[in-house]
Amino acid sequence: MGMTAESAQRAALGAGAIVMDALAINDGRMPHEKIERIRALRPDMILIAGETDQAKPKHVIGMAELVKSARPTARLGIGYALPVIYAGNQRAKEDIKSILENDTALSIVPNLRPSLEKENLRPASDKIHDLFMEHVMQQAPGYDKLMKWTDAPIMPTPGAVGLIINKIGVLQEINVVGVDIGGATTDVFSTFRLEDKDGSIHPKFNRTVSANLGMSYSVSNVLLEAGLDNILRWVPFETDEQELRNRIGNKMIRPTTIPQSKEDLDIEQAIAREALRLSFVQHKSFAVGLKGVQQEKGISEAFDDDKSGDSIVNMMKLDLLVGSGGVLSHAPLRSQSAHMLVDAFLPEGITQLAVDSIFMMPQLGVLTEVKAPGCEKAAMEVFDKDCLIYLAASICPTGIAKEGKKVVRIKATLPDGKKLDDWIESNQLLRYDFPYDQEIEFEIEPAGGFDVGAGKGKKIVKKLRGGVVGLIIDTRGRPFNFTKDYKNRVEMLRQWDISKNYKPKSNKDGV
Repeated sequence: MGMTAESAQRAALGAGAIVMDALAINDGRMPHEKIERIRALRPDMILIAGETDQAKPKHVIGMAELVKSARPTARLGIGYALPVIYAGNQRAKEDIKSILENDTALSIVPNLRPSLEKENLRPASDKIHDLFMEHVMQQAPGYDKLMKWTDAPIMPTPGAVGLIINKIGVLQEINVVGVDIGGATTDVFSTFRLEDKDGSIHPKFNRTVSANLGMSYSVSNVLLEAGLDNILRWVPFETDEQELRNRIGNKMIRPTTIPQSKEDLDIEQAIAREALRLSFVQHKSFAVGLKGVQQEKGISEAFDDDKSGDSIVNMMKLDLLVGSGGVLSHAPLRSQSAHMLVDAFLPEGITQLAVDSIFMMPQLGVLTEVKAPGCEKAAMEVFDKDCLIYLAASICPTGIAKEGKKVVRIKATLPDGKKLDDWIESNQLLRYDFPYDQEIEFEIEPAGGFDVGAGKGKKIVKKLRGGVVGLIIDTRGRPFNFTKDYKNRVEMLRQWDISKNYKPKSNKDGV
C-alpha cells in the first residue's frame, strides 16, 4: 500500500492539488477513525487507488466502503455530489460502481499502478484537473460570467505557471526550476532533460503544491514545520524566541500587512527561506525518475528504504532557477531576492537566477495554450523581455568547506578591460560587478575536493550571463552545514549580506 499511496500523491500533486491526507488500509488507524477523518476534512474530491490489475480485489473495495460510510459532502455547493476518482485495480470496477455510484460523482480512470513495475499517473492527474474546473471552480463567484467573456481556457494559477516553466525548459532545451510562493501555499515546478536507454533526450515535468506553507495565512504553519531554530538561524540580529513567535503570530492575524521596519523585513525573509526550503524538499521527494516513455520504475527502486526512485532534480545540472511571489518579486532590493533563492535552494555548480518581476507567469502560461498563430512565440518573448529579470549568475562549488581553505579560482576579462583573477576562500558569499544581460567568458577552477560541474578539481571555461545583481560566488560548501548552533550567527549573516558587501553603480538593484 505504501507504493500505491506514494503514486497517488504524485498524481494529485502533479495536477496541482493539495493533498490533505493519505489513508491506507494498513496505516494503523481504526476504521471509525478513518471515517471521522474523511468527514472532518471535507475535501473537494477523493482519489481511491490500490492493488495491481492482476490482484484479486480486496483492499480497494474496503476503502470504497469506508468512503461510503463516511458520507462525505462537497465542501462547495449544497446539493452537489462529491467527486470521487477511482484509479485502482480495474478488476474491481463493477464493485466500486455498486458501492459509490449512487452517493458520489464517481469517475473511473485506468489504474495508476497497473503492475508493480509500471506507474501510469497521467489519466488520474488529468481527471483531477478536469473535475476541479467542473465541480470546484464553477462554485466560485462570477465564474459563469467569466466563462462567457472568453474562449480561452481557464485554469488554476499553479497549472498556468507550470505551463510557462515547462515551455522554457522544452523550447530552450535547459533544466529549469520555478517556484511561486504565496500567502497560503508554495508551488514548485521543474523540467529536467532525461536520457533514455537508447540515448534520446526527453523533458520530464513535475509540479508540487505545498499546502499551508505560505507567507501570511499559513505563516504559523511554516513555523510549525520548520521549527523555531531553523527560522531563527536566518535572522541577522539578536532576538528571543518569544518575540519571534509574537511577530509571526501577528503576521498570521493580519495577513495582508507588509513589513514596517528592517527587522520585520529580515524576519519575513527568514521565514521565506524556510518555506521555500521545505517546499523544495517535498518537490524533490516526489519528482522521482521514471524510466522510459512508458514511465516504468524498477521494483528494486520502489522498495528502496530511503526513496522510491532517485529524484530527477539534479542541482548540479540545473541551468535556471526562477522565483515568483510577493516576497521574491517585490523585495526592496533585487539582491535580497537572489540571496533568498541561494539560501533556500542551495544551487550547485553554475546556475542562472531570475525572478518574475510583475507576476505575469500565469497569464503568459495560459497564452501559450491559445490555439492561434504566434501566441506561444509572443508569450515566450514577453516573458523573456518584459517579465523575467535575470538576477545573477551563481557559482556554488560542491565539497566540504574547511575554514581558511581556498575553494575556487575565478578568472575573466571584464568589458572595461579589467582583469578578474581571485582565489575565493571557504565560507564566503560574495557579489561581483557584472554587466546586465551581457555574456562574459569565465575560467572557473575549483580546488581539489570541490566540483563546479566537470568533476572534482576540474576547470570549466564557460560564458556566463550577467544580471542586475551581478555575479554571486558561494563557497559555503555543499552540503551546506549552517545549523542553529553555528558560532557567531549574527556576525556571519551580516558578512554574507550581499546587499551590503557590494554597492551597485546604478539604480538597477532597486525595485
